[in-house]
Amino acid sequence: MSANDVLKTIKDNDIQFVDFRFTDPKGKWQHTCYVAGQVNAGSFEDGIMFDGSSIAGWKSINESDMILMPDAGTAFVDPFAAQPTLVLFCDVIEPSTGQAYGRDPRSAAKRAEAYLEYSKIGDTAYFGPELEFFVFDDVRFKSSGNYSFHQLDSEELPVNGDRVYQAGNMGHRPPTKGGYFPVQPVDSLADLRSEMLTTLKAVGVEPILHHHEVAPAQCELGVMFSTLTGTADNVQKYKYVVHNVAHSYGKSVTFMPKPISGDNGSGMHTHQSIWKGGKPLFAGNGYADLSEMCLYYIGGIIKHAKAINSFTNAPTN
Repeated sequence: MSANDVLKTIKDNDIQFVDFRFTDPKGKWQHTCYVAGQVNAGSFEDGIMFDGSSIAGWKSINESDMILMPDAGTAFVDPFAAQPTLVLFCDVIEPSTGQAYGRDPRSAAKRAEAYLEYSKIGDTAYFGPELEFFVFDDVRFKSSGNYSFHQLDSEELPVNGDRVYQAGNMGHRPPTKGGYFPVQPVDSLADLRSEMLTTLKAVGVEPILHHHEVAPAQCELGVMFSTLTGTADNVQKYKYVVHNVAHSYGKSVTFMPKPISGDNGSGMHTHQSIWKGGKPLFAGNGYADLSEMCLYYIGGIIKHAKAINSFTNAPTN
């Protein structure tokens, strides 16, 4: 969509608020919300001012003024807002130069795609992520001066085999490492995952499949691959939808890698390929029908694994 299309959508759908969203260095979605009447063509030309000093690792207080530049093509109606709200992805702009801010993850993705095309190696890189997550019924934690603890619970966890529930304990739950993948009622989260995929489709992410994962209370949704920036945007939608659909069911989702000791953890496998002129450059007649380029690509990932991990696996969350 163009800026004019977005403004027309706001008018035609009686949108009350416009939510401008961006990603911080840790991958978390942040936002600032404007009354729809305050958004006009200038919002897409000059952007929206915000305080960059409030984002960890960005600006000091004396350099706090920064610009959110909305991407009109990313607009979607928020399926969870109580009042009609339109969401726009934004790039972060440095006001002093008018250029994309160097620590903005979305701008970094765009620069990477531009460099690929500049290098003439290929013109498109596709990424297909597989995000795994846990769904809990109860999450409690505390860290204070004299003690700390955390406690997670789900009806699917094997430790609840003898627990007394008000509606009764039916005993249908996967054992440790046994969630891959029996049908309902052992898989108690199938309807939840179906609603997540239906909601993802409504916000512009093409769904493929869903299934229970290996650990009790662990799930995965499959969505269509896209370009680097397109996939990064879709991952933010994915996490937003999964968190909020679960919340509406009275449940809590975490993408943490290892919330349960002694059982499988969660990851985000990411399929990758480089294309040029509509042809896949990773296909070939070498090992496993791969091209020499693909083998070197794999070798590069292995060689630089520690540096890559500083971004892909930096914190526990």
